[in-house]
Amino acid sequence: MINFKKLKIWELGIELVEETYKLSTRLLVSEIYGLTNQMKRCSVSIPSNIAEGCSRQSEKDKARFVEIALGSSFELETQLHLCHRLNYINDLEHENLLVKLDQIHRMINSYISKLRSN
Repeated sequence: MINFKKLKIWELGIELVEETYKLSTRLLVSEIYGLTNQMKRCSVSIPSNIAEGCSRQSEKDKARFVEIALGSSFELETQLHLCHRLNYINDLEHENLLVKLDQIHRMINSYISKLRSN
C-alpha cells in the first residue's frame, strides 16, 4: 500500500481543492447549487480518488481510481472555462488555474502509465 500523503500529485490536488473553494466563495449566490457545487465536488474527487487508489492491492485497481481522478480534473477544467466565459474569473486567474491543472494532468497520465507498466 502506498502512502498517498507522500505523493506530489496528491498534494497538488489538495492545493487545487483549496483554490477552488476560495474561488467558489466569489461566485454568484445563484450558482451555489449549480456550478459552485459541481466545481467543489470534482476538485475534491481528484485527490480523493488518488488516495483511494493507493489503498488498492493491484496496479490495475490503482490505475482505475487514478483514471477517475483524471476525469474529474478535466471536468473541473471545463467548469473553469465556463467561469471564465461567464466573466466569473479574470484572465489571470483562469490561466493560473489552467497551468496547475495541466501539471496535474501530466502527472496523472505519467502515474497511470507507471501503474500500467507494472
